[in-house]
Amino acid sequence: MNVSESINHQILKALDKLIQVVAQLRSPDGGCPWDLAQTQQSLIPYIIEEAYEVVDALHSDNQEAIAEELGDLLLQVILQAQIAQEKEYFNLEDIAEIITAKLIRRHPHVFGDLQVADEAEVHHNWEKIKQQEKEEKKESNLLSDKLKTYTRSLPPLMASEKISKQAAKVGFEWENAEGVWDKFREELGEFQEAIANDNKQHATEELGDLLFTIVNIARWYNLDPTIALQGTNNRFIKRLSLMEKFADKPLENYSILELESLWQKAKKQLSIYS
Repeated sequence: MNVSESINHQILKALDKLIQVVAQLRSPDGGCPWDLAQTQQSLIPYIIEEAYEVVDALHSDNQEAIAEELGDLLLQVILQAQIAQEKEYFNLEDIAEIITAKLIRRHPHVFGDLQVADEAEVHHNWEKIKQQEKEEKKESNLLSDKLKTYTRSLPPLMASEKISKQAAKVGFEWENAEGVWDKFREELGEFQEAIANDNKQHATEELGDLLFTIVNIARWYNLDPTIALQGTNNRFIKRLSLMEKFADKPLENYSILELESLWQKAKKQLSIYS
């Protein structure tokens, strides 16, 4: 056995152990009550949470944390496979074979004879193959049906970004950036009017329209709204943490003017070291 074969054997051995552990957790004979109670649907929040924790670890560039969080996400895949296998829907082998076949099918420039010039051509061929797959499966080609999948499978902010990009591709787009800003001012006015009328349902709708327009502004200027908001959240927490260090009593015991003073002090200090 050469070095490569030895490494692959170790990887497969580790995966097999994880599979066995999950199977034992799901076993009616001595398994874990919590794991036994789980269904494909009950695990959905954990899949989302673990995916976000992987992203957070990747942003931190902490390799130990990345490995740990990827393990947590892998557990969710193994758990789903185990539950499906118990119900005779599919198993882990099916999952691996499906994704392997898809990768080979969508990379004819690697596993076939197709020649490509650059990354853009790779993306074009990928989309073309996806379209062929949809036609073979007799899936709808309507843009609205495609956009519905984003609302079902993505967090709202990411879904809005995808929806606006796809709509723009078919020409449903402003002629220039000023048109987007005009739309922003229009939606802001409508939101303010709904708030003034104390109509919560209408205000919620107008807030959604306003947020969607902001996502479009981000797209026009090639900005990622998810990264932008995540950065704001992190900066807020950092400033709040400094405020707590500066404070000599709980924050709730300060007046709003005192809190604003602490906020500005924290903001100034962070700007010095950033």
